[in-house]
Amino acid sequence: MWNYAYIDDVRVRILTSILLWAIASPTLAQYDIQVHALFKNTAVISFNGQQRMLKAGKTSPEGITLISANTQEAVIEYEGNQHTLSLSRRVGGKFAKADTAEVRVPRGRGNHYIASGKINGYSTNFIVDTGATTVTMNAAMAQQLRVDYSDGRPVSVGTANGTARGYRVTLRSVSVGTVKVNNVEAIVLTGDSPPEVLLGNSYLSRVEMKVENELLVLKAKL
Repeated sequence: MWNYAYIDDVRVRILTSILLWAIASPTLAQYDIQVHALFKNTAVISFNGQQRMLKAGKTSPEGITLISANTQEAVIEYEGNQHTLSLSRRVGGKFAKADTAEVRVPRGRGNHYIASGKINGYSTNFIVDTGATTVTMNAAMAQQLRVDYSDGRPVSVGTANGTARGYRVTLRSVSVGTVKVNNVEAIVLTGDSPPEVLLGNSYLSRVEMKVENELLVLKAKL
């Protein structure tokens, strides 16, 4: 006659062993590694949604080592394998593709958020300025970025140094990382101010924006 209590005990032990093996087995581990921001020798990297800011040569608690980084790509090492990642590329076991573009910007000099991006396809750096009505640049920067303001509408703009003359124009596109907005209003000032391109509300109001863990998060609106 069968001892059903013994059989049930054996079944429980077998199922428990299978469950423990599945949890411990590295072949079943699922991970998602993504780069959110790139700078010289520094990168903001997430592992299964947990974000870390790493400097070259440092290893995150999850075991990701940043080998090198520049504004275009980062080289990481994870579980003995090296990967080269850009803002649009990620590595992982099994993951769901992000629905919308997103970029995370750390604080820079002067406690400002400084981001790398593009205007009309030409690379530049921005200072995020929520107090600026529009994207604003000086004439020299406009020439470097191939922004033709000669046909723009003349305007007078109040600045910290008084009233400045400028021209109101429409930029074909402004992007920070992968977060791109088309047809963005901007002002080109004829003097030397501002010393860097101000990323104002003509762009910021058209993206989702929040501060999370000391990082400025910009996300494309659906």
